[in-house]
Amino acid sequence: MTEQGNGIVARLAFWGIPLSFGVMGLKLVAWWLTGSVALLSDGLESTVNVIAAFVAYFVIRYAQKPADNDHPYGHHKAEYLSAVLEGVLIVVAALLIIREAVVALADPHVLDAPVLGLAINGAAAVINVIWARLLIRIGKTHRSPALSADGQHIMSDVVTSVGVLVGLVLVVVTGQAILDPALAILVACNIIWQGWKVISHSVDGLMDKGVEPADEAAIKAAIAANSAGSLDVHYLRTRRAGTVTFVAFDLVVPGQMPVSDAHKICDRLEAAVKAVLPGGRVTIHVEPESEAAHGVRVGIGGKSKGQNS
Repeated sequence: MTEQGNGIVARLAFWGIPLSFGVMGLKLVAWWLTGSVALLSDGLESTVNVIAAFVAYFVIRYAQKPADNDHPYGHHKAEYLSAVLEGVLIVVAALLIIREAVVALADPHVLDAPVLGLAINGAAAVINVIWARLLIRIGKTHRSPALSADGQHIMSDVVTSVGVLVGLVLVVVTGQAILDPALAILVACNIIWQGWKVISHSVDGLMDKGVEPADEAAIKAAIAANSAGSLDVHYLRTRRAGTVTFVAFDLVVPGQMPVSDAHKICDRLEAAVKAVLPGGRVTIHVEPESEAAHGVRVGIGGKSKGQNS
């Protein structure tokens, strides 16, 4: 990621803190006016947003620190830790909602000031949807897992708010107060599912999962188009670490090729890969033809002299 991109991500993470406080305040006011357990559940999820916003900001700043002696590959994976924590907090919030809803099922009550409360909650949902779409877009553009996870969490909050609003309209129209806590339980189940998705995606990053198929295809195409002079390119490995994508592969060259010529091919390939994956880190292992012939590899480009599988 460029310095400009780092600055954009950090600023968005910072402004997420006061915005999450504001949205949480609106939702808690809506609950206070109505006494709705469903609105309380929506507000409880927003308290998680506040915690997540603080964590995301500080983790993103830490992840942007340059590499040092103790972390020669950088601090990028710290963002995955933030995303995992956010997923856990989402699940905890859902369990708190279920607890409140189960208690309310035994003694449901008619809502107070439902129109005003729903209007305030609706305003909070509109703010959230605008902010979530911005975070997801910028997070994907600059490959920030923490920012993307924050946006996805807030978007799940929007879905929750819409469901709550629709359900509470039914409560007002039908007069069935028991629908309020029942709706809160359904909301909690959806929140648990969203939390699980955030956790699983982040664990993939911590476990060095490879890039998506589309990105891998783009890398292979760039290598194939710029490998002239080599005999084969094989053993491609990729992994993501926060905002950075690491790419490594073997380059087979004629045994008598001068080191300077092999180096020029490596420079060309490195530039080609970085053109399709800005901010990528490329490692190329050069092999003479005689050594590569003994290996069993997956060829990408060039003219293969060894057996490929």
